[in-house]
Amino acid sequence: MKIFLISLSLIFFPLSLISHGSVGSSAHKPDAPRHMDFPNPKGYVTVISDLHTHTAFSDGHVWPPIRIEEAIRDGLDLISLTEHLEYQPHMQDIPHKDRNRPFKEATQATGKHDLLVINGAEITREMNKDYNSPGHINAVFIKDANKLYKFDENKIEEASNLVKWGQDQEGKVMEFYAVTNLWPAENAIREADKQGAFLFWNHPSWTAQRSDGIAILDPIHEKLINEKLLHGIEVINGGFYSEEAFQIALDNKLTVMGTSDVHNLIDWDYEPHSGGHRPVTLILSKARNEDSIKSALFSRRTVVWYKDLLIGEERNVDMLVKACLEISSASYMYSSSVLRVRIKNNSDTKFTLKNNSGFTIANDDDYIEVPPQDTVTIEVNTLERLSKIDLDLQVLNAITAPKENLSLTLSKRIE
Repeated sequence: MKIFLISLSLIFFPLSLISHGSVGSSAHKPDAPRHMDFPNPKGYVTVISDLHTHTAFSDGHVWPPIRIEEAIRDGLDLISLTEHLEYQPHMQDIPHKDRNRPFKEATQATGKHDLLVINGAEITREMNKDYNSPGHINAVFIKDANKLYKFDENKIEEASNLVKWGQDQEGKVMEFYAVTNLWPAENAIREADKQGAFLFWNHPSWTAQRSDGIAILDPIHEKLINEKLLHGIEVINGGFYSEEAFQIALDNKLTVMGTSDVHNLIDWDYEPHSGGHRPVTLILSKARNEDSIKSALFSRRTVVWYKDLLIGEERNVDMLVKACLEISSASYMYSSSVLRVRIKNNSDTKFTLKNNSGFTIANDDDYIEVPPQDTVTIEVNTLERLSKIDLDLQVLNAITAPKENLSLTLSKRIE
């Protein structure tokens, strides 16, 4: 009887106790200081995403549930774990043959949270125009990561002529990397495209691949763009902003992307406990579901949030900023022609505004700072009492092209 009861208990033993399970209740609630919040422009929802992250399944230093815990704490709506398919420094410790494992682990870890996790991977090559090699390319919304790389044991000798390695663990890692790199990146990109993936170029100004730190298009990139096999480009990667990449995006109708490319803990790299935040791509989607979000990415409806900067195409930045800023009230002081205007910020970024109207400001200079989720009051000299105020502003932390800032008019009927 005792054996029977033990067997029965094993049959009904909660699977969550013998698997990695979902993230716990320690994930911050929406009112937590690090929780990101942006309003929805009219007709859209703002999806906060990070589509370039790593775990121990490639060269990251945490397990997938940690990435999910961090994402929930940060208030993300969408995340992808984009492991290097070819560079596998922990392969001796985690010899997984299924490159979809990180996605499966992350999906399981979300539990009852509404964070969306999409399958993704990083196609990892050197950037070399002589070898028709495009650098690192992220593919998200893929169906099977295993089809995006190829290891052929018969190619080991051929690869050894290109890369020298020893007999230690790092040697095995480099052997695998060298062999998988013999399979043309274009083949992997075409397979991802066949799976319906959204593909974007990672850190195009990375000094490990561009010694001068300047992003330029090589012939392989031009070919991929012309054949609609490359859809986006990172203008922000981690702590770096590339004006040249931004211009490439505008010139070639590529989606503007910003990502953390996190390998360590978000807390270590971006210090949210001290007011920092990871770079994210704000996707202006028709709805908060995978199909709508994917459609928005292909339609280039994105704004990158990096530090206090908002970066993107003018149409998108304008739409988002108009949702963030408003004149909440405007009324004259007593019987004077000095108008008290309250500017409200509905977002988690600080706005720096320059007064470009014909009015002077009685209580400050022409530069106005509006803290996150706060309201500031300015006193405007209108000279005569008006029925409506149109305040022309330049948004100094909203970039619509290299060295170009958004122009914005805030209007309000006067009480």
